[in-house]
Amino acid sequence: MHPSYHSAKPGIAPDCGMELVPVYEGDVAATQQMPASTESGLVHIDPATRQLYGITLATVEQTSGRGNLRVYGRVAADESRVFHVDLGTEGYVKDTHADAVGDHVSKNQHLATVYSPEFLSLAGGYLSANERSTPGNSHDAAGQSPSVTATQSQNASGAQARADRLRNAGMSDVQIEEIRANQKIPEDVYVVSPTDGFIIAREISPGMRFERHTELYTIADLNHIWILADAFGKDALAFRSGSIAQITLPDTGEHFVARVSNVLPELNATTRALQPRLELSNPGFHLRPGMFVDVDVSTAPREGLTIPSDAIVNTGLSKRVYVEIGENTFQARVVETGWTEGDRVQIVRGLRKGDKVVSSGTFLIDSESRMHQAGE
Repeated sequence: MHPSYHSAKPGIAPDCGMELVPVYEGDVAATQQMPASTESGLVHIDPATRQLYGITLATVEQTSGRGNLRVYGRVAADESRVFHVDLGTEGYVKDTHADAVGDHVSKNQHLATVYSPEFLSLAGGYLSANERSTPGNSHDAAGQSPSVTATQSQNASGAQARADRLRNAGMSDVQIEEIRANQKIPEDVYVVSPTDGFIIAREISPGMRFERHTELYTIADLNHIWILADAFGKDALAFRSGSIAQITLPDTGEHFVARVSNVLPELNATTRALQPRLELSNPGFHLRPGMFVDVDVSTAPREGLTIPSDAIVNTGLSKRVYVEIGENTFQARVVETGWTEGDRVQIVRGLRKGDKVVSSGTFLIDSESRMHQAGE
């Protein structure tokens, strides 16, 4: 199956397990393209075979430039834009409205209706203080009339304090204003969304009784989000505060521009990597929490000896290249690699500037070399 393999004695071919076929003197057609190995690690390829394999050479060069680092990242909600909705009273839930997890909601949108006796007491106190703050109910609760008396000013402060108590208990500003305008104590209280965003958690259902400060909803504004990247070792140095990175969705190829804000001080408990945090706007909500993305960031300028990445044979245990040491003669050489930039790889140890290495047909030469070593 592999005509270039030969042995001095009968046996089985190591590449395919087939029995070797004898070749007699004078059978030139079977042997004219057979590479010769004169010593371990050396492979001689005649010009005809070299042309057949498409073997080309590249020179080891000293190159410099700004590199690029790619790491994985995960989309997360901006924690400063995540709102936890609860009430400072106890009561029960009458009903809910369009409040499933994942639904997009608007600021002050009604999500649920609840009943709580404590709200009735607080609303009654606010309404009474508001009526006293302005004779004839001709001015607002803040008592902004130029002719307000000292007593009326005190009443206005009392009304504001009552409004703050309602607000702290969980009543929305919209409903507080309704009480002031309608001069009526509401029987029910509306639970509303504090922002435009998505419901990412829901712990409420009709008929449920709730305790004081029970968390009912978690709502996230995803117009601005975070990317938490995983950077190992020295890679974290590429993420400098204020630097720009490119975010790519692997599935669709969409690109976004993010800014590095900082590197979180603790390691990721799962990956044991440092986590640079990037921030970006998210119009259209293309990026959702939990998505995985590619993060590309420019690294500091660097230089070194480089060769094409195709010249390297990576066995898993070592990396080697084939160096031309004579006319059509190549030697396998183990190398140590460093950074990668584009299609070139830095060589830390094993080569010198000006060396010629095989850059195309490398695996064919490597196969020939291993076959000859097996037959020796």
